[in-house]
Amino acid sequence: MKEFVIIADVIAKKEEGSLSSSPPDVPKLMPGGNYIRPGRDSSKRTCLLFEPPAEEVGVLARYLKIFEKFGVNLAHIESRPSARETSRYEFMVECENGGNLKDAIKEIKEVSDHFSLISRNYQDDQGNGDGVPWFPRRIRDLDRFANQILSYGAELDADHPGFTDSVYRDRRKYFADLAYNYKHGQPLPHVDYTEKEIETWGKVFRQLTELYPTHACKEHNHVFPLLMENCGYQENNIPQLEDVSNFLRDCTGFTLRPVAGLLSSRDFLAGLAFRVFHSTQYIRHPSRPYYTPEPDVCHELLGHVPLFADPSFAQFSQEIGLASLGAPDDYIEKLATCYWFTVEFGLCRENNKLKAFGAGLLSSYGELTYSIEGKAEVRPFDPQKTAIQKYPITEYQPVYFVAESFEDAKDKMIKYATTIPRPFGVRYNPYTQSIEVLDSKPQIESIVQHLNQEMQTLLNTLRKL
Repeated sequence: MKEFVIIADVIAKKEEGSLSSSPPDVPKLMPGGNYIRPGRDSSKRTCLLFEPPAEEVGVLARYLKIFEKFGVNLAHIESRPSARETSRYEFMVECENGGNLKDAIKEIKEVSDHFSLISRNYQDDQGNGDGVPWFPRRIRDLDRFANQILSYGAELDADHPGFTDSVYRDRRKYFADLAYNYKHGQPLPHVDYTEKEIETWGKVFRQLTELYPTHACKEHNHVFPLLMENCGYQENNIPQLEDVSNFLRDCTGFTLRPVAGLLSSRDFLAGLAFRVFHSTQYIRHPSRPYYTPEPDVCHELLGHVPLFADPSFAQFSQEIGLASLGAPDDYIEKLATCYWFTVEFGLCRENNKLKAFGAGLLSSYGELTYSIEGKAEVRPFDPQKTAIQKYPITEYQPVYFVAESFEDAKDKMIKYATTIPRPFGVRYNPYTQSIEVLDSKPQIESIVQHLNQEMQTLLNTLRKL
Protein backbone atom coordinates (compact mmCIF):
# COMPACT_ATOMS: atom_id res chain seq x y z
CA MET A 1 0.00 0.00 0.00
CA LYS A 2 1.37 3.40 -0.91
CA GLU A 3 1.70 6.15 1.67
CA PHE A 4 -1.08 8.66 1.15
CA VAL A 5 -2.76 11.59 2.81
CA ILE A 6 -6.35 10.88 3.83
CA ILE A 7 -7.77 13.68 1.65
CA ALA A 8 -11.49 13.24 2.44
CA ASP A 9 -11.01 13.09 6.19
CA VAL A 10 -8.61 16.04 6.12
CA ILE A 11 -11.12 18.20 4.25
CA ALA A 12 -13.98 17.18 6.52
CA LYS A 13 -12.07 17.90 9.70
CA LYS A 14 -10.77 21.19 8.36
CA GLU A 15 -14.34 22.32 7.75
CA GLU A 16 -15.24 21.31 11.30
CA GLY A 17 -12.34 23.34 12.69
CA SER A 18 -10.15 20.53 14.06
CA LEU A 19 -7.58 20.84 11.28
CA SER A 20 -5.76 24.12 10.72
CA SER A 21 -3.71 25.38 7.81
CA SER A 22 0.02 25.81 8.33
CA PRO A 23 1.30 29.40 8.35
CA PRO A 24 3.40 30.53 5.38
CA ASP A 25 6.96 29.19 5.51
CA VAL A 26 9.21 32.16 6.27
CA PRO A 27 12.79 32.35 7.54
CA LYS A 28 13.04 32.06 11.31
CA LEU A 29 15.72 34.42 12.54
CA MET A 30 17.48 33.08 15.62
CA PRO A 31 20.50 34.22 17.65
CA GLY A 32 23.78 33.75 15.79
CA GLY A 33 26.32 31.14 16.83
CA ASN A 34 28.33 28.27 15.50
CA TYR A 35 26.67 25.24 13.96
CA ILE A 36 27.41 23.05 17.00
CA ARG A 37 25.11 25.21 19.12
CA PRO A 38 21.66 23.62 19.75
CA GLY A 39 18.54 25.45 18.60
CA ARG A 40 14.80 25.29 19.17
CA ASP A 41 11.93 24.76 16.79
CA SER A 42 9.35 27.50 17.08
CA SER A 43 6.65 25.43 15.36
CA LYS A 44 6.21 23.22 18.47
CA ARG A 45 4.34 20.46 16.66
CA THR A 46 4.03 16.92 17.92
CA CYS A 47 3.89 13.75 15.79
CA LEU A 48 1.95 10.71 16.96
CA LEU A 49 2.47 7.28 15.41
CA PHE A 50 -0.11 4.67 16.30
CA GLU A 51 -1.29 1.29 15.09
CA PRO A 52 -5.00 0.38 15.46
CA PRO A 53 -5.71 -2.99 17.08
CA ALA A 54 -7.34 -4.38 13.93
CA GLU A 55 -8.10 -3.32 10.38
CA GLU A 56 -11.65 -2.00 10.34
CA VAL A 57 -13.66 0.22 8.04
CA GLY A 58 -13.68 3.79 9.33
CA VAL A 59 -11.03 3.21 11.99
CA LEU A 60 -9.26 6.48 11.20
CA ALA A 61 -12.53 8.42 11.54
CA ARG A 62 -12.86 7.16 15.12
CA TYR A 63 -9.36 8.39 15.93
CA LEU A 64 -10.11 11.76 14.37
CA LYS A 65 -13.14 12.11 16.66
CA ILE A 66 -10.76 11.84 19.62
CA PHE A 67 -8.76 14.81 18.36
CA GLU A 68 -12.00 16.71 17.75
CA LYS A 69 -13.24 15.86 21.24
CA PHE A 70 -10.18 17.43 22.87
CA GLY A 71 -9.89 20.39 20.48
CA VAL A 72 -6.56 19.33 18.92
CA ASN A 73 -5.79 20.78 15.49
CA LEU A 74 -4.11 18.49 12.95
CA ALA A 75 -1.62 19.67 10.37
CA HIS A 76 -0.92 16.40 8.53
CA ILE A 77 -2.18 12.82 8.40
CA GLU A 78 -0.81 9.83 6.53
CA SER A 79 -1.11 6.06 6.60
CA ARG A 80 1.52 3.48 5.76
CA PRO A 81 2.21 -0.24 6.11
CA SER A 82 3.09 -1.28 9.64
CA ALA A 83 6.77 -1.95 10.22
CA ARG A 84 5.92 -4.36 13.04
CA GLU A 85 3.18 -6.61 11.72
CA THR A 86 2.47 -7.70 8.14
CA SER A 87 -1.03 -6.97 6.81
CA ARG A 88 -1.42 -4.14 9.30
CA TYR A 89 -1.31 -0.36 8.93
CA GLU A 90 -0.12 2.49 11.07
CA PHE A 91 -0.99 6.18 11.08
CA MET A 92 1.17 9.25 11.53
CA VAL A 93 -0.62 12.39 12.72
CA GLU A 94 1.07 15.76 13.13
CA CYS A 95 -0.63 17.82 15.85
CA GLU A 96 -0.39 21.48 16.62
CA ASN A 97 0.21 22.02 20.33
CA GLY A 98 -3.21 23.41 21.17
CA GLY A 99 -6.28 22.08 22.92
CA ASN A 100 -6.04 19.27 25.43
CA LEU A 101 -3.31 17.28 23.69
CA LYS A 102 -2.33 15.44 26.86
CA ASP A 103 -5.72 13.77 27.33
CA ALA A 104 -6.04 13.12 23.59
CA ILE A 105 -2.72 11.26 23.69
CA LYS A 106 -3.84 9.28 26.73
CA GLU A 107 -7.04 8.10 25.04
CA ILE A 108 -5.29 7.23 21.76
CA LYS A 109 -2.72 5.14 23.63
CA GLU A 110 -5.52 3.17 25.31
CA VAL A 111 -7.07 2.13 21.98
CA SER A 112 -3.85 1.42 20.03
CA ASP A 113 -1.70 -1.69 19.80
CA HIS A 114 1.37 0.49 19.32
CA PHE A 115 1.95 4.15 20.10
CA SER A 116 4.90 6.54 20.02
CA LEU A 117 5.22 10.29 20.42
CA ILE A 118 7.87 12.27 18.55
CA SER A 119 8.27 16.00 19.10
CA ARG A 120 10.69 18.73 18.05
CA ASN A 121 10.29 20.10 21.56
CA TYR A 122 9.85 16.73 23.22
CA GLN A 123 10.60 18.06 26.70
CA ASP A 124 7.46 20.18 26.43
CA ASP A 125 5.13 17.26 25.67
CA GLN A 126 2.71 18.31 28.44
CA GLY A 127 4.03 15.80 30.93
CA ASN A 128 3.25 12.66 28.96
CA GLY A 129 6.69 11.34 29.83
CA ASP A 130 7.11 9.27 26.67
CA GLY A 131 8.24 11.90 24.20
CA VAL A 132 11.15 11.16 21.88
CA PRO A 133 13.10 13.94 20.10
CA TRP A 134 11.84 14.30 16.53
CA PHE A 135 14.09 13.02 13.78
CA PRO A 136 13.63 12.56 10.03
CA ARG A 137 12.43 9.14 8.86
CA ARG A 138 12.75 9.73 5.11
CA ILE A 139 15.30 11.72 3.20
CA ARG A 140 12.67 14.21 2.06
CA ASP A 141 11.96 14.93 5.73
CA LEU A 142 15.20 16.91 5.73
CA ASP A 143 13.10 19.66 4.16
CA ARG A 144 11.28 19.88 7.48
CA PHE A 145 14.21 21.30 9.45
CA ALA A 146 16.51 22.64 6.74
CA ASN A 147 15.35 26.18 7.52
CA GLN A 148 15.28 25.90 11.33
CA ILE A 149 18.51 27.81 11.36
CA LEU A 150 20.49 29.74 13.94
CA SER A 151 21.24 32.71 11.68
CA TYR A 152 20.16 33.78 8.21
CA GLY A 153 21.66 35.56 5.23
CA ALA A 154 22.88 39.04 6.08
CA GLU A 155 22.52 38.53 9.84
CA LEU A 156 26.26 38.71 10.56
CA ASP A 157 27.87 39.22 13.96
CA ALA A 158 29.44 42.63 14.61
CA ASP A 159 32.97 41.17 14.54
CA HIS A 160 32.46 39.47 11.17
CA PRO A 161 34.84 40.79 8.46
CA GLY A 162 31.86 41.54 6.22
CA PHE A 163 29.64 43.18 8.85
CA THR A 164 30.02 46.71 7.46
CA ASP A 165 30.13 45.64 3.79
CA SER A 166 26.60 46.11 2.41
CA VAL A 167 27.49 44.47 -0.92
CA TYR A 168 28.81 41.37 0.83
CA ARG A 169 25.78 41.22 3.12
CA ASP A 170 23.44 41.37 0.12
CA ARG A 171 25.44 38.60 -1.52
CA ARG A 172 25.14 36.45 1.61
CA LYS A 173 21.38 37.04 1.59
CA TYR A 174 21.32 35.88 -2.06
CA PHE A 175 23.06 32.61 -1.16
CA ALA A 176 20.78 32.07 1.83
CA ASP A 177 17.68 32.57 -0.30
CA LEU A 178 18.90 29.99 -2.82
CA ALA A 179 19.27 27.39 -0.10
CA TYR A 180 16.10 28.41 1.72
CA ASN A 181 13.96 27.71 -1.34
CA TYR A 182 15.63 24.40 -2.15
CA LYS A 183 13.64 21.17 -1.74
CA HIS A 184 14.81 17.58 -1.86
CA GLY A 185 14.90 16.17 -5.39
CA GLN A 186 15.58 19.48 -7.11
CA PRO A 187 18.88 20.21 -8.89
CA LEU A 188 21.28 21.97 -6.54
CA PRO A 189 21.33 25.74 -7.12
CA HIS A 190 23.83 26.89 -9.75
CA VAL A 191 25.89 29.93 -8.75
CA ASP A 192 27.69 32.35 -11.03
CA TYR A 193 30.51 33.41 -8.75
CA THR A 194 31.97 36.90 -9.12
CA GLU A 195 35.57 37.61 -10.07
CA LYS A 196 36.28 38.75 -6.51
CA GLU A 197 34.85 35.52 -5.08
CA ILE A 198 36.89 33.40 -7.48
CA GLU A 199 39.99 35.41 -6.60
CA THR A 200 39.42 34.70 -2.89
CA TRP A 201 38.95 31.00 -3.62
CA GLY A 202 42.14 30.95 -5.69
CA LYS A 203 44.23 32.38 -2.85
CA VAL A 204 42.97 29.74 -0.43
CA PHE A 205 43.27 26.95 -3.03
CA ARG A 206 46.89 27.72 -3.89
CA GLN A 207 47.98 28.01 -0.28
CA LEU A 208 46.36 24.77 0.90
CA THR A 209 47.32 22.58 -2.05
CA GLU A 210 50.96 23.30 -1.24
CA LEU A 211 50.52 21.56 2.13
CA TYR A 212 48.26 18.65 1.20
CA PRO A 213 50.98 16.28 -0.10
CA THR A 214 52.84 16.36 3.23
CA HIS A 215 50.11 17.17 5.77
CA ALA A 216 46.85 15.57 4.55
CA CYS A 217 45.92 11.91 5.01
CA LYS A 218 46.35 9.52 2.09
CA GLU A 219 42.59 9.24 1.53
CA HIS A 220 42.32 12.99 0.98
CA ASN A 221 45.31 13.04 -1.36
CA HIS A 222 43.95 10.07 -3.30
CA VAL A 223 40.60 11.75 -4.02
CA PHE A 224 41.72 15.33 -4.61
CA PRO A 225 43.13 14.76 -8.14
CA LEU A 226 39.83 13.08 -9.07
CA LEU A 227 37.94 16.17 -7.94
CA MET A 228 40.18 18.30 -10.14
CA GLU A 229 39.53 15.99 -13.07
CA ASN A 230 35.78 15.48 -12.60
CA CYS A 231 34.40 18.47 -10.68
CA GLY A 232 36.36 21.48 -11.85
CA TYR A 233 38.56 21.93 -8.78
CA GLN A 234 40.94 24.63 -10.01
CA GLU A 235 42.34 27.81 -8.53
CA ASN A 236 40.38 29.87 -11.09
CA ASN A 237 37.07 28.04 -10.66
CA ILE A 238 34.78 27.41 -7.70
CA PRO A 239 33.11 24.01 -8.24
CA GLN A 240 29.32 23.76 -8.38
CA LEU A 241 27.62 21.76 -5.61
CA GLU A 242 25.62 19.77 -8.18
CA ASP A 243 28.78 18.43 -9.87
CA VAL A 244 30.43 17.62 -6.54
CA SER A 245 27.30 15.98 -5.14
CA ASN A 246 26.95 13.73 -8.20
CA PHE A 247 30.60 12.71 -7.85
CA LEU A 248 30.14 11.81 -4.18
CA ARG A 249 26.96 9.87 -4.92
CA ASP A 250 28.86 7.69 -7.38
CA CYS A 251 31.66 7.11 -4.85
CA THR A 252 29.89 6.48 -1.54
CA GLY A 253 26.25 7.52 -1.82
CA PHE A 254 26.90 10.79 0.01
CA THR A 255 25.20 13.89 -1.39
CA LEU A 256 25.34 17.60 -0.67
CA ARG A 257 22.41 19.80 0.29
CA PRO A 258 22.58 23.62 0.34
CA VAL A 259 21.93 25.21 3.72
CA ALA A 260 20.66 28.74 4.36
CA GLY A 261 22.42 29.25 7.69
CA LEU A 262 23.83 27.50 10.74
CA LEU A 263 21.92 24.41 11.83
CA SER A 264 21.58 23.03 15.33
CA SER A 265 23.70 20.02 16.26
CA ARG A 266 20.70 17.67 16.24
CA ASP A 267 19.57 18.69 12.76
CA PHE A 268 23.05 18.80 11.25
CA LEU A 269 23.96 15.33 12.54
CA ALA A 270 20.60 13.90 11.42
CA GLY A 271 21.52 14.71 7.83
CA LEU A 272 24.63 12.52 8.11
CA ALA A 273 22.40 9.54 8.94
CA PHE A 274 21.10 9.78 5.35
CA ARG A 275 24.60 10.40 3.97
CA VAL A 276 23.60 14.00 3.34
CA PHE A 277 26.00 16.83 4.13
CA HIS A 278 24.55 20.30 4.57
CA SER A 279 26.88 22.60 2.66
CA THR A 280 27.18 26.35 2.36
CA GLN A 281 27.72 28.02 -1.03
CA TYR A 282 28.88 31.47 0.01
CA ILE A 283 32.55 32.38 0.38
CA ARG A 284 34.45 34.27 3.09
CA HIS A 285 34.99 38.02 2.93
CA PRO A 286 37.81 39.03 0.52
CA SER A 287 39.45 41.31 3.09
CA ARG A 288 40.55 38.23 5.07
CA PRO A 289 40.90 35.34 2.60
CA TYR A 290 42.68 33.08 5.08
CA TYR A 291 40.11 33.48 7.87
CA THR A 292 36.42 32.74 8.24
CA PRO A 293 34.32 32.77 11.43
CA GLU A 294 31.90 30.18 10.01
CA PRO A 295 31.97 27.34 7.45
CA ASP A 296 32.12 28.63 3.86
CA VAL A 297 32.48 27.01 0.45
CA CYS A 298 36.28 26.75 0.86
CA HIS A 299 35.82 24.85 4.10
CA GLU A 300 33.18 22.55 2.60
CA LEU A 301 34.75 21.76 -0.76
CA LEU A 302 38.42 21.67 0.21
CA GLY A 303 38.06 20.29 3.72
CA HIS A 304 35.00 18.02 3.83
CA VAL A 305 34.25 16.79 0.33
CA PRO A 306 37.39 14.72 -0.45
CA LEU A 307 36.91 12.50 2.60
CA PHE A 308 33.20 11.91 1.93
CA ALA A 309 34.35 10.12 -1.23
CA ASP A 310 36.18 7.54 0.91
CA PRO A 311 33.94 4.55 1.82
CA SER A 312 35.33 4.02 5.32
CA PHE A 313 35.14 7.70 6.26
CA ALA A 314 31.65 7.97 4.77
CA GLN A 315 30.44 5.10 6.92
CA PHE A 316 32.10 6.54 10.01
CA SER A 317 30.34 9.87 9.43
CA GLN A 318 27.01 8.13 8.92
CA GLU A 319 27.42 6.20 12.20
CA ILE A 320 27.65 9.51 14.09
CA GLY A 321 24.46 10.63 12.37
CA LEU A 322 22.59 7.41 13.11
CA ALA A 323 23.65 7.56 16.77
CA SER A 324 22.09 11.03 17.05
CA LEU A 325 18.58 10.03 15.95
CA GLY A 326 16.23 10.23 18.93
CA ALA A 327 19.13 10.70 21.36
CA PRO A 328 18.66 12.84 24.51
CA ASP A 329 20.01 16.39 24.41
CA ASP A 330 23.08 15.68 26.54
CA TYR A 331 24.13 12.90 24.16
CA ILE A 332 23.62 15.16 21.16
CA GLU A 333 26.18 17.48 22.72
CA LYS A 334 28.56 14.55 23.22
CA LEU A 335 28.12 13.31 19.66
CA ALA A 336 28.65 16.84 18.35
CA THR A 337 31.89 16.96 20.32
CA CYS A 338 33.01 13.64 18.80
CA TYR A 339 32.17 15.08 15.39
CA TRP A 340 34.20 18.20 16.20
CA PHE A 341 37.32 16.22 17.12
CA THR A 342 37.08 13.85 14.13
CA VAL A 343 35.24 15.12 11.05
CA GLU A 344 36.27 18.70 11.81
CA PHE A 345 39.64 18.47 13.59
CA GLY A 346 40.68 14.82 13.43
CA LEU A 347 44.20 13.46 13.04
CA CYS A 348 45.31 9.96 12.07
CA ARG A 349 48.56 8.03 11.89
CA GLU A 350 50.27 6.95 8.69
CA ASN A 351 53.63 5.20 8.87
CA ASN A 352 54.01 6.51 12.42
CA LYS A 353 53.45 10.11 11.29
CA LEU A 354 50.51 12.39 12.06
CA LYS A 355 48.27 13.36 9.16
CA ALA A 356 45.12 15.47 9.08
CA PHE A 357 41.66 14.32 8.01
CA GLY A 358 39.50 16.93 9.76
CA ALA A 359 37.96 19.58 7.48
CA GLY A 360 38.74 22.38 9.92
CA LEU A 361 42.42 21.53 9.53
CA LEU A 362 42.38 20.80 5.81
CA SER A 363 40.82 24.21 5.10
CA SER A 364 43.14 26.23 7.37
CA TYR A 365 46.79 26.63 6.37
CA GLY A 366 47.79 27.93 9.80
CA GLU A 367 46.10 25.27 11.93
CA LEU A 368 47.01 22.46 9.52
CA THR A 369 50.66 23.33 10.05
CA TYR A 370 50.17 23.82 13.79
CA SER A 371 48.41 20.49 14.36
CA ILE A 372 50.89 18.33 12.44
CA GLU A 373 54.13 19.87 13.63
CA GLY A 374 53.85 18.82 17.28
CA LYS A 375 52.76 22.12 18.80
CA ALA A 376 49.65 20.74 20.52
CA GLU A 377 48.73 17.81 22.77
CA VAL A 378 47.46 14.68 20.98
CA ARG A 379 45.44 11.87 22.52
CA PRO A 380 44.04 8.59 21.12
CA PHE A 381 40.44 8.83 19.91
CA ASP A 382 38.11 7.30 22.49
CA PRO A 383 34.45 8.40 22.17
CA GLN A 384 33.83 8.11 25.91
CA LYS A 385 36.65 10.54 26.68
CA THR A 386 36.52 12.62 23.51
CA ALA A 387 32.81 13.35 24.02
CA ILE A 388 33.42 15.33 27.21
CA GLN A 389 36.49 17.28 26.08
CA LYS A 390 35.95 21.06 26.07
CA TYR A 391 37.11 22.97 23.02
CA PRO A 392 37.47 26.56 21.76
CA ILE A 393 35.78 27.61 18.52
CA THR A 394 37.68 30.83 17.77
CA GLU A 395 41.30 29.68 18.19
CA TYR A 396 43.56 26.71 17.49
CA GLN A 397 42.69 23.55 19.37
CA PRO A 398 44.91 22.84 22.41
CA VAL A 399 44.11 19.11 22.12
CA TYR A 400 43.68 16.87 19.07
CA PHE A 401 42.51 13.25 18.96
CA VAL A 402 44.19 10.66 16.78
CA ALA A 403 42.32 7.82 15.05
CA GLU A 404 44.34 4.72 14.18
CA SER A 405 42.12 4.27 11.10
CA PHE A 406 38.64 5.19 9.93
CA GLU A 407 37.55 1.57 10.43
CA ASP A 408 38.78 1.65 14.02
CA ALA A 409 37.03 4.97 14.65
CA LYS A 410 33.82 3.62 13.12
CA ASP A 411 33.85 0.50 15.33
CA LYS A 412 34.38 2.66 18.41
CA MET A 413 31.47 4.92 17.45
CA ILE A 414 29.16 1.94 16.92
CA LYS A 415 30.03 0.65 20.40
CA TYR A 416 29.57 4.11 21.88
CA ALA A 417 26.13 4.37 20.26
CA THR A 418 24.95 1.35 22.26
CA THR A 419 25.35 3.41 25.46
CA ILE A 420 22.88 6.08 24.27
CA PRO A 421 19.58 5.67 26.14
CA ARG A 422 16.75 5.36 23.62
CA PRO A 423 13.97 2.75 23.48
CA PHE A 424 14.74 1.56 19.95
CA GLY A 425 17.48 0.92 17.42
CA VAL A 426 17.80 2.54 14.01
CA ARG A 427 18.91 1.29 10.61
CA TYR A 428 19.33 3.14 7.32
CA ASN A 429 17.62 1.54 4.34
CA PRO A 430 19.54 2.67 1.23
CA TYR A 431 16.86 1.34 -1.13
CA THR A 432 14.15 3.64 0.22
CA GLN A 433 16.53 6.27 1.66
CA SER A 434 14.70 6.00 4.95
CA ILE A 435 15.39 5.28 8.60
CA GLU A 436 13.93 2.07 9.99
CA VAL A 437 13.08 2.29 13.69
CA LEU A 438 13.74 -1.12 15.19
CA ASP A 439 11.50 -1.80 18.16
CA SER A 440 9.78 -5.14 17.50
CA LYS A 441 10.68 -8.78 17.09
CA PRO A 442 9.23 -9.20 13.55
CA GLN A 443 11.47 -6.39 12.31
CA ILE A 444 14.59 -8.05 13.72
CA GLU A 445 13.60 -11.43 12.27
CA SER A 446 13.12 -9.88 8.84
CA ILE A 447 16.55 -8.22 8.96
CA VAL A 448 18.23 -11.45 10.10
CA GLN A 449 16.58 -13.30 7.21
CA HIS A 450 17.83 -10.67 4.78
CA LEU A 451 21.35 -10.89 6.21
CA ASN A 452 21.28 -14.68 5.84
CA GLN A 453 20.42 -14.26 2.17
CA GLU A 454 23.25 -11.77 1.72
CA MET A 455 25.65 -14.11 3.47
CA GLN A 456 24.61 -16.97 1.20
CA THR A 457 25.29 -14.79 -1.86
CA LEU A 458 28.76 -13.96 -0.53
CA LEU A 459 29.55 -17.62 0.20
CA ASN A 460 28.44 -18.67 -3.28
CA THR A 461 30.62 -15.96 -4.83
CA LEU A 462 33.58 -16.99 -2.65
CA ARG A 463 33.27 -20.59 -3.85
CA LYS A 464 33.42 -19.41 -7.47
CA LEU A 465 36.57 -17.40 -6.75
